[in-house]
Amino acid sequence: MESPHRKTVHGFADILSREVGLSHPRNFARRFSASEMIVKQMNLYGKLTGHEGCVNAVEFSSSGDLLVSGSDDKQVMLWNWATKSRLISYSSGHLDNIFQTRIMPWSDDRRIVTSSADGQVRLGQLLENGRVETKRLGKHQGRVHKLAVEPGSPHIFYSCGEDGLVQHFDLRSNSATKILSCSSFTTNTKRPPKTIRLNAMVIDPRNANYFAVGGSDEYARVYDIRMCRWDVSSSSDAPVTTFCPHHLIETDNVHITGLAYSNTSELVVSYNDELIYLFRKNMGLGPSPLSLPPEDLQKLEKPQVYSGHRNSRTVKGVSFFGPNDEYVMSGSDCGHIFIWKKQTARLVRLMIGDRHIVNQLEPHPHMPIFATCGLEKTVKVWVPMASETPPLPDNVSKIMESNRQGREDHSQITLTPDVIMHVLRLQRRQTMAYMERRSNQDDAGSDDEEGDQYFLRFSDGEGSSEEGGNPRECIIS
Repeated sequence: MESPHRKTVHGFADILSREVGLSHPRNFARRFSASEMIVKQMNLYGKLTGHEGCVNAVEFSSSGDLLVSGSDDKQVMLWNWATKSRLISYSSGHLDNIFQTRIMPWSDDRRIVTSSADGQVRLGQLLENGRVETKRLGKHQGRVHKLAVEPGSPHIFYSCGEDGLVQHFDLRSNSATKILSCSSFTTNTKRPPKTIRLNAMVIDPRNANYFAVGGSDEYARVYDIRMCRWDVSSSSDAPVTTFCPHHLIETDNVHITGLAYSNTSELVVSYNDELIYLFRKNMGLGPSPLSLPPEDLQKLEKPQVYSGHRNSRTVKGVSFFGPNDEYVMSGSDCGHIFIWKKQTARLVRLMIGDRHIVNQLEPHPHMPIFATCGLEKTVKVWVPMASETPPLPDNVSKIMESNRQGREDHSQITLTPDVIMHVLRLQRRQTMAYMERRSNQDDAGSDDEEGDQYFLRFSDGEGSSEEGGNPRECIIS
């Protein structure tokens, strides 16, 4: 097998072979675009400026000529990224931050669907006279982070929301159909399953009947649209299979923020305050992961792991890059863009992508180019350019160690809702016991000092206080 180093060294030899007719132009383009030489030369081509809020969504059109973005300012903007010029800007009609923008394929780039924190799914129709008509297509109870367009279809797409619903849209009927309500796995028949708040959804490019969703628990679920009953009230919520790193099974302190399918149906999953994992089909846990025998679990191949970044403060995506998805890339809380070799998980490129946080990375459909967005108010376009900047900065180890330490420190203090409620119950029992002891002491005329008390404070999260005290502070004995 040819080593990555050998491929990089012989990059210009490939150019020579193409020029003298020894290799097919199309094969050359794909090989050259996949070379580490190209990835290591990725640098900032330009910033697209115009939004007045954080940019949360960015996507290329199917031809790759245009770029669409959505922001906290509720505006949708269409760009010619090559000339760095804004073509159209319109008010989406959303009442809150835009989370997703998608240009429908085969629509002459005139139909843009959007989703938002207001729970709405909307359509923007670009008219010949330059005006844009918008209308609401559907509604979720809660934020809608992702839309998934059926590959090659100008009409069909899906939405997933924090209400746990997956909805099907057909622009020819202007109606939404609830096809799935995602719920947690449980072995306790007395406790009803919880609704899974969905953050991510992707459709398998090799078979559009399959789609994966991820959200507020540790499992990525794959469903077959043909098995959905198109009536959420009667849906059995039965996935075809599930994926999860073995050490995260039955944990309560992680959730999925991003999913992506490769062109060979590999599924990459990004976890909040954890790592990124690549699963192949033979790594599935089946439709009921809690019923999988331990001995069968041990026989399963473990996923590839990508580390070094930090995914804690926002809902981050994850993407493949390269003509055959040779790389995996992600943003980070440290403001850097991480690009790993897919097969070996070796970090090959690390560069600053935002002054604060990089959230989304969108690869160009045909060329070695990608776009990013984050907490800044701009969209950034990255292309291979000659530069003296090293592919990995001198302080790469320090950056990765800081991210690792922050992740581990956070995991040590993170409490699940069940633990918090248990502490609250202990607090109430301790308070009642103390009041009873104090009453008995008063009756006996005792002057004994009260016993030691220990305070547990929550730095984040929302507690609940039945006693009307500070919900972030609990007293336990």
